[in-house]
Amino acid sequence: MTSRYFALLPALGLLTACGGGPSKEEKQTAQADNPAQTITTPKEETVHLPAPYESKSVTKRVDIIDWPAGLTPTAPAGFTVSEFAGGLQSPRWAYVAPNGDVFVSEAATLPKGAKKQVAATLNLDKSRSLQRTSANRITLFRDTNGDGKPDVRTEFLTGLNQPFGMLVLGDYFYVGNTNGLVRYPYKAGDTKITAQGQKILDLPEGGYNNHWTRNLLASKDGKHILVTVGSGSNVMEHGAENEKHRANILEINPDGSGEKIFASGLRNPIGLAYYPGTSTLWTAVNERDELGDELVPDYITSVKEGGFYGWPYAYYGPNEDPRRKGERPDLVAKTLVPDVPMGPHVAALGLTFYDQKAFPAKYQNGAFVGEHGSWNRSQYSGYQVAFVPFKDGKPTGKPEPFLTGFLVGEGSDKAHGRPVGVVTMPDGALLVTDDAGNKVWRVSAAQAAGGGSKTSR
Repeated sequence: MTSRYFALLPALGLLTACGGGPSKEEKQTAQADNPAQTITTPKEETVHLPAPYESKSVTKRVDIIDWPAGLTPTAPAGFTVSEFAGGLQSPRWAYVAPNGDVFVSEAATLPKGAKKQVAATLNLDKSRSLQRTSANRITLFRDTNGDGKPDVRTEFLTGLNQPFGMLVLGDYFYVGNTNGLVRYPYKAGDTKITAQGQKILDLPEGGYNNHWTRNLLASKDGKHILVTVGSGSNVMEHGAENEKHRANILEINPDGSGEKIFASGLRNPIGLAYYPGTSTLWTAVNERDELGDELVPDYITSVKEGGFYGWPYAYYGPNEDPRRKGERPDLVAKTLVPDVPMGPHVAALGLTFYDQKAFPAKYQNGAFVGEHGSWNRSQYSGYQVAFVPFKDGKPTGKPEPFLTGFLVGEGSDKAHGRPVGVVTMPDGALLVTDDAGNKVWRVSAAQAAGGGSKTSR
């Protein structure tokens, strides 16, 4: 098996806390100002928040090795996991068009300053290096006979700039490049776009921590487009000027006009979805690092228009970040508490609500969350698709593992893959993009037609 190294990269050469980390005195002050506590989320879920720096901030990354032939991730009993597509280059996100076509954006995290279509090398230690290129394309998959396996595969769009989110709205196909939103003329059934795109919104390119992903979602009435933009730093250590447009969910008109901030203080919002049958928006947020093993929990939350969620001044409600102490007590005080803690450093990215009927009743209308996996924790966390049960629009239980087996386990520092995007298919299957394994996985209820081969471990 070939060995590759891939991880969320804080920035070129920045593998420890900024400025060498806090002093002993700074840690003691932070712990005194922010003692351990238990808070209650809006959905009556309790979460324990230790004091900042209660544990040491560490760097612990995985070494990616290939999936062995016949091995797949593991789903609960009653489900079947199969390979929907392979041979991809860092498949980050999947989008299902209204006609059922599946689009997968292929784009890679690159070291700061690297050219987008040129190999980049980052030496992380004496034995490992990262050599990555970004495919910068979107690939189309179509299943014409309903067997759960695509029989049409085409290069739909090429020459993009780290594409991520995709959207069909009206007569256009929209792409969230890292530096802006582009739209192309589109008709349902098109298998390739060669027309010149129109850039309708400029955005800052991915910055520190490589928050380059720009996700898209149409408003329920189709009159607006929501755009996610992650922060350009961990806690604004590069200055406020660096954070313009960032750590927000933006709202624009379909032609790019009328830009406004829909919600702010979201360090790296990525997954976007409406709860089925409602206009309640939810997002998955990748929170900040370097406060210790158990801080700060990533989360999914309903999003209030005009709401502020804390970054960089506060975390998980009005808990002041010691690195921004005393700067904006007004914003700390107005920070909203997220709905569902997913766990610290799990890298919660993908989000879909299961609005189909093929899965057992337990899963219907629940949330699936793609957890890319930790790098800033002494024990690996994430590296799975988690499930959060819902009923009547409200979470009814804690996150639980659903699709696992990405980590080799048994004390190994190796992983076969890392899940990112999750999407519910019209036939009731779940698709999961695996950007490190270069595959898209399909999870179906075992009794459903076209399920493919059984899970093997």
